Amino acid sequence: MQISTSDFKRGLRIEIDGTPYKIIEMTHIQQKRRAVIKTKLKNILTGSIAERTFLSGERVDKPDLEEKEMEFLYSEGDIYHFMDIETYEQMSIDRKVIEDVVPYMKENEKMTVQFYNGSPISADLPQFIEVEIEETDPGFKGDTVTTSFKPAKLITGGTVMVPLFVSTGDVIKIGTEDFRYVERIKK
Repeated sequence: MQISTSDFKRGLRIEIDGTPYKIIEMTHIQQKRRAVIKTKLKNILTGSIAERTFLSGERVDKPDLEEKEMEFLYSEGDIYHFMDIETYEQMSIDRKVIEDVVPYMKENEKMTVQFYNGSPISADLPQFIEVEIEETDPGFKGDTVTTSFKPAKLITGGTVMVPLFVSTGDVIKIGTEDFRYVERIKK
């Protein structure tokens, strides 16, 4: 199966010359009479980063990936333990494979794990997650402006920029495509 460059988006997995890649960044550029898409790609197998430019309308292969719904159980150092929610089989995945989502993972959370030739290569969180704020600068009465942001450390270890009115202990909704604040969850 092939994917057109018009379907490219951040996080999409593609295959070039038999090697699977994940699109990390992309920019549309108009050159002379033709549009091009400049991409930054992460080799899923080695972790190396490459840049490549595609012509608009160009097609690439979709990698033969298997996806499984799994539940994150716990971690021991750099080893993360998951359970297949259909078969209840447990599996261990090295941190290097899933490092981009580790700061936002909560125990007992369901995730989609991708496999390439039987080996885990990446994991995706649900589109939105709800996480409690462990620490952030205090908000002040009247801080309702949503255009000013401050950093907030999450109980999962990750950091996200939040509006000034968000406080320690609040639960927020985060979009996992770019790990950005969406809204504060009412208590």
